[in-house]
Amino acid sequence: MEQEKKASALLSLTYVPDMPYDYHAGFYYSKFLKELRDNKRIIGVKCPGCRRVYVPPRIVCRDCFVTMEEFTEVGDEGTLLAFTVTNFPYTDTTTGEPKRIPYTAAYIRLDGADSNIVHCLDETDEKRIAAGMRVRAVFSEDRTGDYFHDIDHFAIIGSGDVKSASGS
Repeated sequence: MEQEKKASALLSLTYVPDMPYDYHAGFYYSKFLKELRDNKRIIGVKCPGCRRVYVPPRIVCRDCFVTMEEFTEVGDEGTLLAFTVTNFPYTDTTTGEPKRIPYTAAYIRLDGADSNIVHCLDETDEKRIAAGMRVRAVFSEDRTGDYFHDIDHFAIIGSGDVKSASGS
């Protein structure tokens, strides 16, 4: 009983602190972001051993464990490997604003890359999307060096006909 009295007497304040910060992306990721921002180019890094190309760039090959230093441009087109359409509201962690729904998260292998990226697709009708479809990056006009905003979204290339994309 005594604890309940103390709990009801507690004062609660809500405060959202203004805490600006800088994030250091490192040399490899910074180079990737600068190419997106300044040149609308997507770059990766090529392993000198196995010749795999990683996007975004990373210092060490995940298979060979060797340092990679050869930057290379990859295509802004690729193949949709998997996707999910979200139909419930949630907060965009990059902006703190409510996410526009429906929202399609896409798992994409860019032409010339051996790794995959995750981004968003502009199509939200599940019946019009299929793994194997070709997609193209649509770059934002106002690029700032932020991967998820400098590439606004990926668009399906062609008519969007699932049968032609999946080979059925």
